[in-house]
Amino acid sequence: MTPKNNPLQIPQLSPREIVKELDNYIVGQAAAKKAVAIALRNRWRRQQVEGELRDEIYPNNIILIGPTGVGKTELARRLANLAGAPFIKVEASKYTEVGYVGRDVESMVRDLTDLAVARVRAEYMDSAHGKLDALIEERLLDLLLPPPFGEADETDEHAKETSREERAAKLEAYKKRRAELREELRAGKLDEETVEIEVSESSMPLMQIFSAQGIEEMGFNLPEAMGEGATRRKLIEATIPEARELLFEEEFDREIDMDRVVREAIRRTEALGIVFFDEIDKIVSASDGEGGPDVSRSGVQRDILPVVEGTTVTTKYGPVKTDHVLFIAAGAFSNVKPSDLIPELQGRFPIRVEMDRLGEEEFYRILTEPRNALIKQYQALLATEGVKLEFTRDALRELAKTACDVNERTEDIGARRLHTILTTLLEDVLFDAADMTKKDVRITKGFVQSRLKDIVEDEDLSRFIL
Repeated sequence: MTPKNNPLQIPQLSPREIVKELDNYIVGQAAAKKAVAIALRNRWRRQQVEGELRDEIYPNNIILIGPTGVGKTELARRLANLAGAPFIKVEASKYTEVGYVGRDVESMVRDLTDLAVARVRAEYMDSAHGKLDALIEERLLDLLLPPPFGEADETDEHAKETSREERAAKLEAYKKRRAELREELRAGKLDEETVEIEVSESSMPLMQIFSAQGIEEMGFNLPEAMGEGATRRKLIEATIPEARELLFEEEFDREIDMDRVVREAIRRTEALGIVFFDEIDKIVSASDGEGGPDVSRSGVQRDILPVVEGTTVTTKYGPVKTDHVLFIAAGAFSNVKPSDLIPELQGRFPIRVEMDRLGEEEFYRILTEPRNALIKQYQALLATEGVKLEFTRDALRELAKTACDVNERTEDIGARRLHTILTTLLEDVLFDAADMTKKDVRITKGFVQSRLKDIVEDEDLSRFIL
């Protein structure tokens, strides 16, 4: 049982095609898109290299420099989706130097491996449906209509005296009823029915232990350790859809070769993994070594260095090499500079891209162009209540202008300002949607101004509301 996709089959998109895909979700930032597109294409190129030289080709890690809300995280996330790669976003501020209270930097690799294992297992599950669905259907039918002659009947004296004709008649009636139930089951007519199903009751509590590598999770099965036998089973009542899911999980666990899943996940992590290291500027200080809150910042950088350079991290699935993991760091660098990083770490992030600040035109495009544009999201949400939401072009321009003005006057949080403004603008519509008699809502420039004017003009109020 194997998934349909080759685990290391990287999409053969040219850098230009990658940028075009990113354009569907991210407005502007041409330089950053170009840099990450080259990084992704180089991964495909490396896979085509024959011989020992392949292992000598290391990824060019990237630092994205720019204020919050300009698309740094979205860029990394969409890149990982394009590559079909294990991806994790971590916050630099959560990590501390070894010896201080906080997360060990190597835990990011363990978390990345966990995600890869879960993803590969899910792919195996998808490929298993064709094989297991027929078996699950038979087990459900057995629960709904148990066979007329069980093992007990073979030893029961009265059953032995039953004539062959009676047994044949019972069996024929059973087959007919089972065929009827099969049709009803496939048509979804039995989804409200409940059945009793026996499931495993896990006797393996998950424990956390402290090791030289940091906090690790460890499964511990006390009954087995004490020689008290296998996993316990218990009866539960479940609807047909719930029972189908439980039975599939049980059958899948019998069929799956988890060792193969783990090997594949580790291989994918090592060759394709992407770690997005956000807020890297939070572990940088222009005056390290002076004590106080900055005491462990350069220490964190030193701890990160071997992971980025390439090391072997011990995980619960086995050792994972980080030599070819792509690291994308990001930070605003408003109070410090990338050159304030320790020199060794600077050298491991050779590609530096400055992200553009967002202006009024970019806000307008963000509202309308991406596939997941905010306007489309709110229209889809209100459509579930039968409400048709429409924005005039002037209204969208006014929203973009308002977002830009508020960012300039208060704090620049980039495109996230659009979320707060739209939520404030549509608060009454979202609240009243279920009870509205008039289901067509048209947002005009005048509506935007009347709803937001007082808040925008009152700088103190806009700080709290927008």
